Amino acid sequence: MKFMNEASLRALLDQVRSGQLAVDLAINELRELPFRDLGEAVLDSHRELRRGHPEVIYCAGKTVNQVRTIIAAMLEGDSDILATRATVDMAEAVLTLHPAARYNPLGRTLVIQRRLRPLTETTIAIVTAGTSDQPIAEEAAEAALLFGNRVERINDVGVAGLQRLLSRLELIRAARVIIVIAGMEGALASVVAGLVARPVIAVPTSVGYGANFSGLAALLGMLTSCASGVGVVNIDNGFGAACLASMINQL
Repeated sequence: MKFMNEASLRALLDQVRSGQLAVDLAINELRELPFRDLGEAVLDSHRELRRGHPEVIYCAGKTVNQVRTIIAAMLEGDSDILATRATVDMAEAVLTLHPAARYNPLGRTLVIQRRLRPLTETTIAIVTAGTSDQPIAEEAAEAALLFGNRVERINDVGVAGLQRLLSRLELIRAARVIIVIAGMEGALASVVAGLVARPVIAVPTSVGYGANFSGLAALLGMLTSCASGVGVVNIDNGFGAACLASMINQL
């Protein structure tokens, strides 16, 4: 019971009150809260109590063994687990721990879903400018789905062919919040925000030729958008966009 959500913490307290669990044993259970020191990593055990979902593992820069160790520790609890920027080798190592883990090679996400939760009635629309933006869109989609949101994927509707966007406009307008993912000059976020009465979360990607400066041009374009109601996350941050969209969608 190292990683406690509100339900498991209440269950522990009920065991103490009923005499099924001695106070000193309960203290041992709580000793490593609100964090657990694994040596190379310190896990935030209370994040789900504070934020509604447990700590997410950012795998870039970590070794395969570090990722495996962290996930092994998290499997001692009952929370869902999400790892982003995971490699194939990391996925294979985790599958030896939990064969039901789901790896998305395009989005580089690794999901262990152990709770069945109803999806929201309202949707998050994830709109990409081009096929090259789909890796970031898949990262966003996997996170949003794990957090209990209904997701609508709308791919390859960039401003180079506006008729593609206009043909999907009814579907986009039906969403409660819209994530727009674009590289190059990042203009799609402004165009979408000018057509809908919904919050738009813009994600610049590192897709583009030299003057795109690995996403900086798209980032600055989105930050200086003339359309109202646009919020911008960092370059290639599909996960961050999904977290914000989920909060809005579940208000």
